[in-house]
Amino acid sequence: IFTMNDLQISLPDNYATIKTASEAIHFSMPSDLQAGCLLRTLVASKPAGSFLELGTGTGLSLSWIVEGMDNDASVISIDNNETYLAIARKFFDNDKRVTIVCEDGNAWIRSNPYKQFDLVFADAWPGKYEAFEETLELIKPGGFYIIDDMSPQPNWPAGHELNVERLVNELEQRDDIRLTKMNWSTGLVIVTKIK
Repeated sequence: IFTMNDLQISLPDNYATIKTASEAIHFSMPSDLQAGCLLRTLVASKPAGSFLELGTGTGLSLSWIVEGMDNDASVISIDNNETYLAIARKFFDNDKRVTIVCEDGNAWIRSNPYKQFDLVFADAWPGKYEAFEETLELIKPGGFYIIDDMSPQPNWPAGHELNVERLVNELEQRDDIRLTKMNWSTGLVIVTKIK
């Protein structure tokens, strides 16, 4: 009988080393393995794709994205914490397909309104709870918008469930997307832009 669990997920190159380095600095926001595996699969569906990650952290999710990319793809990954980014840079600075940016996500989104991406992974407040409309404008028709941590998490601040509810309600009211809410991993919403 087939069963799926984290032990059956093939990890990206450098994932274990990045995880160890993350734990050494007490980084407490690693992405879920199932979410990462899905990211890798969706990225692989976009040959020569252009990708955006909002919330690099230490590069754990970035490792999944990079492993799904082909040689002609590119990713921009943004975070405002240079301590976290120092770990990501150690593993990805020599990859010409990867651009790591230390900047406030909202400022970057608003200063790059003409960029277009095949997939945006919103793993931070910017792009998810802030600069939401501007982020959706960055997605190409047929592109994906992936948000995680939609199910209650132990590190949620008090009242955060209202932010999640508001975001999901806003998404459900739109006619320019199709979405699937998944009670899986940390609670994922997968959006495809249709116009």
